[in-house]
Amino acid sequence: MNPPSPGVGPVRAYIAFGANLGEPAATLALARAAIDGLPDTRVAACSALYRSAPVGVSGQPDYLNAVIAADTGLPATELLDALLAIERAAGRTRDYHQAPRTLDLDLLLYGEAEIDLPQLQVPHPRMHQRAFVLLPLAEIAPGARIPGHGTAASLLPGVADQAISRL
Repeated sequence: MNPPSPGVGPVRAYIAFGANLGEPAATLALARAAIDGLPDTRVAACSALYRSAPVGVSGQPDYLNAVIAADTGLPATELLDALLAIERAAGRTRDYHQAPRTLDLDLLLYGEAEIDLPQLQVPHPRMHQRAFVLLPLAEIAPGARIPGHGTAASLLPGVADQAISRL
């Protein structure tokens, strides 16, 4: 086995969890275990669950949200593919934009990387404007830097008017 190259190692990734169908608390536990079981990946932390209303739609149940920190050796696109596979295994369908969901996993941050691909944008667009992302992220990593915006903790005042509650 060759030693790793200097400066090469696991990347700290932050993954948003959301669900408003089924049993979200149980689904979070399953998603966390599935992420922890990915190759070269270990879950380092998970926030508490937070309840928030759906954004941009009405007539849907509230979401339960959390953020998972994972140290991974997977490239960002492979991690995204694995997250999408976990969603599908949990029954996620994409019937229409902003449809209710059994599981939504979004790659928020991947180390310090800024990625702009058709299938993946990191940092996740609008994460800096969403209390349901910032509160759980700030709980486990208040100093997490969102390129171009600041730290998770420093952005909380900007979302203070959004209704969200820690469970």
